[in-house]
Amino acid sequence: MARVAVDVPLPHLDRPFDYAITDAHADAVRPGVRVQVRFAGRLVDGYVVDVTDATDQPSLQPLHKVLSPEPVLAASVARLVRRVADHWGGTFADVVRLAVPPRHAISESAARPARPAPVLDSLPGVLASYPGGTRYLNGVRAGKPLRALWNPVPVFGGAGDWAGGVLDAVGAALAAGKGALIVVPDADVLAAVESRCAETFGAGSFAPLSSDLGPAARYRNFLAVARGDVRLALGTRSAVFAPVHELGVIVVWDEGNDAFAERLAPYPHAREIAALRATLEPCALMMAGYGRTSEAQALAERGWLVPIAHDTRTTRKLAPAVRVAADHDTALQRDPDARAARLPHDVFTAIRAGLASGPVLLQVPRAGYAPSLACRRCRTRALCPRCAHPLSGVQRGSDLRLVCPVCGPIEHPWACPACGDRRLRAPRVGVVRTAEELGRAFPQTRVVQSWSGHTVPTVDDQPALVLATPGAEPAPSAGYAAAVLLDTGVMLGRPDLRAAEEALRRWLTVCALVRPASEQGTVVAVGEPDARALQALVRVDAPGFAARELAERVETRFPPAARMALIEGPRAFLDEAEAAWRAVPGSECFGPMAVERVPQAASGEAAGRDPQDDGVWRATVRCPPAHGDALVTGLRDVLASRLARKAPGAMRLVIDPAVI
Repeated sequence: MARVAVDVPLPHLDRPFDYAITDAHADAVRPGVRVQVRFAGRLVDGYVVDVTDATDQPSLQPLHKVLSPEPVLAASVARLVRRVADHWGGTFADVVRLAVPPRHAISESAARPARPAPVLDSLPGVLASYPGGTRYLNGVRAGKPLRALWNPVPVFGGAGDWAGGVLDAVGAALAAGKGALIVVPDADVLAAVESRCAETFGAGSFAPLSSDLGPAARYRNFLAVARGDVRLALGTRSAVFAPVHELGVIVVWDEGNDAFAERLAPYPHAREIAALRATLEPCALMMAGYGRTSEAQALAERGWLVPIAHDTRTTRKLAPAVRVAADHDTALQRDPDARAARLPHDVFTAIRAGLASGPVLLQVPRAGYAPSLACRRCRTRALCPRCAHPLSGVQRGSDLRLVCPVCGPIEHPWACPACGDRRLRAPRVGVVRTAEELGRAFPQTRVVQSWSGHTVPTVDDQPALVLATPGAEPAPSAGYAAAVLLDTGVMLGRPDLRAAEEALRRWLTVCALVRPASEQGTVVAVGEPDARALQALVRVDAPGFAARELAERVETRFPPAARMALIEGPRAFLDEAEAAWRAVPGSECFGPMAVERVPQAASGEAAGRDPQDDGVWRATVRCPPAHGDALVTGLRDVLASRLARKAPGAMRLVIDPAVI
């Protein structure tokens, strides 16, 4: 008898079903293989999660077909998938799609290429230079399930070589005969890690896992991991489920990156999945990043993660010199308007000094030329006269062309509806406009621009002005001589609970591209000197900032000091959910509020509309972490009950949303 997890993403059917194994399939059926079964009158795919003789069913339907004899769902991964589904209020079918890539039959039947063993005699030795680093590496070599939180110094090379530290931890696990897994946020970082792994362990000794590889290459690498041909896997967020044999260590780099949050239901986060997997297997774990999230800080304060980091004095000594423009009286006397200027005098001083020895990086939060426009006279925002969407400006030669994101280019001259003035100003300036202004200020200097969709991968060590949006900074060959962080208030002013945390993470990433202070490396930030995130940046103190941020989250009962659930759907769904969350101790609800109301229809239209359709409503529920599982279970049961009886209306349940 085969116990099958069918690919039916309905909560009330989220359990394995028993099927009889026919003689024709007896040799091919084993845990982890893909099968096809008849379910509710139609053929659906599924995975065999167990083969047993015990069943409580009087009669069983036979398996229809074994799609592949290849066991692609390991027992340990199946347990992790089940735990992730329960933690985020989803179903096994939703999560297993993230864990196992689509089948590629040709790759299964192809000959298995020879995979060389990893070479372990030239590890970088970065992690051992940190307090506690050697102890952690020795524990991983001994097979101990140690859990660490590593914050490398944000500086170019040396102590800031994050990839070197990651390979040290991986090499320790491989030396013990164990497997290793590296999880990174995006394809660019994956390419960098892949290059370092090839240099250190040898080409072909590891398997990259990413959807960017294409279906054939991705599945071929997945099979190499599942079959045990390689012991090291590395990839983006879904790689956290990789079926590595005898897993010895999981490394999550840049654990605060928002790319780790899954965009598909049930919206799990790779950082938490890695923590769950380290508990279930068990294996060693290292979360790392230049910044530190409140979630990681909470685990560190509980003692679940042990920090590996230099003290703040040593960190400042090894890092670039960081300061805020016009942060003292002398600078204000020289430039009285420095606090109001977008490019104060200190910025030009830092640029000139940096260009004398190499490239200078300027981080601009906005892409484009003029992301928003306003009337020059009355400051009324420029909106499309047809659809009222905000207009942006695109430079075409010497002219500024108005563009609506919905209607496209505006052909007719724009006039302010409030005062009639036709002149425009740009209250928000993008990277292209900034490059134009600095190009005029430094006419003999090469200008490089990089943003999403127009990225420049690397820059050499020759003097140049490099302007980039966050996340699109080119990698320098010898480190930037200086860096300038413009419009810091834009990043801090986002309506998001994690705005300051995310801003500091991105700024520290810029610092990691700059030479150390001993080589005159300098970082200048333009913003309010008393902003807490900027003060943490000046101190290069990500742990201190995370500790204070967590303390405020505890005081205000925001995640990770509370479990949170966002529920959306018809008002009847929220009313039924109320009984579930009220039963959870310490729970409280915000809302409900109408997100989308159905307008009142005329009498002739009412007949064609469901009388129970009252639009979309939203509520947010939170409770203490100790009762989080009860909250998730209760809300999930309500959702399953409504789906089982085919209640009207679309419903959505998001546990611990990434954006608050």
